[in-house]
Amino acid sequence: MHNILIVSGTRPEIIKLAPLYHALRETGWAHVEWLHTGQHADMATQILACFDIVPDITLSRTGSSLLDFSMGCRQQLDAVMTQKKWSLVIVQGDTESAFQGALAAFYNRVPVAHVEAGLRTYNLDRPFPEEGLRQMISRLTRYHFAPTQRSHAALLAEGIADEHIVMTGNTVIDAQQWTCTHRGVKRNVQGRGHLLVTVHRRENWGNDVAEICEAIACIAREQPDLQVLFPVHLNPVVKGPVNEILGGISNVRLTDPLDYTQMQQALADAWLVITDSGGLQEEAPTFGVPVLVVREETERPEAVEAGCALVIGPTRQAIVDHVTRLTHDTAAHTRMARCANPFGDGTASRQIVDVLARSYAHAPTAQPELV
Repeated sequence: MHNILIVSGTRPEIIKLAPLYHALRETGWAHVEWLHTGQHADMATQILACFDIVPDITLSRTGSSLLDFSMGCRQQLDAVMTQKKWSLVIVQGDTESAFQGALAAFYNRVPVAHVEAGLRTYNLDRPFPEEGLRQMISRLTRYHFAPTQRSHAALLAEGIADEHIVMTGNTVIDAQQWTCTHRGVKRNVQGRGHLLVTVHRRENWGNDVAEICEAIACIAREQPDLQVLFPVHLNPVVKGPVNEILGGISNVRLTDPLDYTQMQQALADAWLVITDSGGLQEEAPTFGVPVLVVREETERPEAVEAGCALVIGPTRQAIVDHVTRLTHDTAAHTRMARCANPFGDGTASRQIVDVLARSYAHAPTAQPELV
């Protein structure tokens, strides 16, 4: 049996690693352990429960700043790496937890598998610090599991050998299918459905959050029959202006953050999504819901190219104009809604397991070469 360590710390990482965890546990050659870094606390606990996962190892978060967290995480990860002989460390995406997991593996000469490899904006400020972290993770990785052709091409352009890259689609689609099957998610509303709004990215903190909220207020007042569902991020930088601007509007429902199953149900029942979330850009097309991205750029341009998303920026006028257009131009909305999800078909986890099996299933418990 090969000891495989999955490192996660945030809500999106858990979602995208959960189906791979379940798939690896079904093999006869992998002993899989789940490590939670503590980067997200309560939100992470909720998401883990949604996927029936209990971490084998949970680190203690040290301090409140990102620097404090990083230092404590790195030290504790190094201790974990020396406790047993690990054959592989799996990380996902571009968080501080993913970077620290990859770095700890690298220093202990353990191969790294990077799920959702190759996303790029090539602008280190947007998103910050994610763009820098994912580029650095790529330099430490042996197995690059790219979700799309674009991400595969980005890795090739950076000098990574083609035999180290496999395009699998995105495991987020696997997670959605698992949830629909195990939690019974399906559309439950008749008619148009609600407008789903989420805002959390650091690049939108400050005036942009207020602009987005003012736009939602304008839309809600102009369309009193349109119900708006806005799960509010717990960060006071977001929570403050959202409650101040939208708190008194009758057709705007402000809630605490939704757990994963609740968010999938909210997507299934939506008419339109306004978000700065990368994950929702990937998930909404599964349910045929158009997405307006309130950012200046996206590392998921496949959704825009497929026609199921538009990048419109965080300005009040742009948001109001686009929502108004899609309200009255039902043909335009229908075109966006009918686009197939460009991020995968729900088989990414199985493809990843198949690739790893070629290296590990019949190999001794040493570090194998990539096949």
